[in-house]
Amino acid sequence: MKALVYRLTQALKQANYWLTAKVALSVLRLLRLLPTDKALEFADRAARRIGPWFGRHRVALDNLRKAYPEKSEADIQAIASDMWGNMARLGAEYIFLDQLFDYDPQAETPGRVEVRGERMFERIAAEARPTIIFTGHLGNFELLPIGGAAYGMKVTALFRPPNNPYIADYILSTRRSSMGELLASRSGAAFALARILEANGTIGVLVDQKFRYGIRTQFFGRECETSPLLPKLARQYDCDVYPARCVRLPGNRFRLEIEEKIELPRDAEGRVEVTATAQLLNDVVERWVREDPGQWMWFHKRWGLSKRERRRRKKPKANA
Repeated sequence: MKALVYRLTQALKQANYWLTAKVALSVLRLLRLLPTDKALEFADRAARRIGPWFGRHRVALDNLRKAYPEKSEADIQAIASDMWGNMARLGAEYIFLDQLFDYDPQAETPGRVEVRGERMFERIAAEARPTIIFTGHLGNFELLPIGGAAYGMKVTALFRPPNNPYIADYILSTRRSSMGELLASRSGAAFALARILEANGTIGVLVDQKFRYGIRTQFFGRECETSPLLPKLARQYDCDVYPARCVRLPGNRFRLEIEEKIELPRDAEGRVEVTATAQLLNDVVERWVREDPGQWMWFHKRWGLSKRERRRRKKPKANA
């Protein structure tokens, strides 16, 4: 009986995934019929109206109130609205990536995309060193690997596929057509990244998601769990680590920024300190989010902590 209930539950889940994907992809196809700017503006306006209907909106408001206790309720609501607009634009921009990314390092006339830190992109592309570029879910972060490719960089980007397998397949096919090498965040991904770094390659990693049973760190003054992957890889391969982000600009434009490589905290023996490095990554992302709070995904349960308590084993009774 339990097996039958389990199979039925899984079938219903798959049916829900399929239906959700059909609706979402149908909306994207309809948006594709519109001019790029009108489609993105429509998606933005619609999400600002629909987003507050979802339970995740309450999560976002709670996170914002705790992150910005000094802000008024009107300011909190405005940031949440900007967030929904940003997320809708991100989803719609998948179908317009070929039109949005018009950056040419040799072009004299500016397009939709501008780059800050061109020399660093060129330097990374020319160097034969293990390199990690990290970012957060800000603006349209998907444009960063495309920007790197414009400078000849060969980056393998680690990504976490959506839970919905039908939407995941669509996004993966869209990404692969324009972003080069991609690696899903699944079992064995860490070993694949290690091989790339061992061969003096470059990888791209998102570092602002909750990682179950991760390193306990601080983000906006609250305890959270952070993935140890980047700090451990940097420790093992003595990598150069660069922060990079995408900033959404008015008029459906973008700025890609790559900063100078960061000096990682080290112990007395000169080895990278894993926990201190994880905290440093959080500090960089927090700085970015504070500069553009409406461009980050506040509905993410970033501060949820895993239960680490273990049941105490009962001691065997002593023989009488």
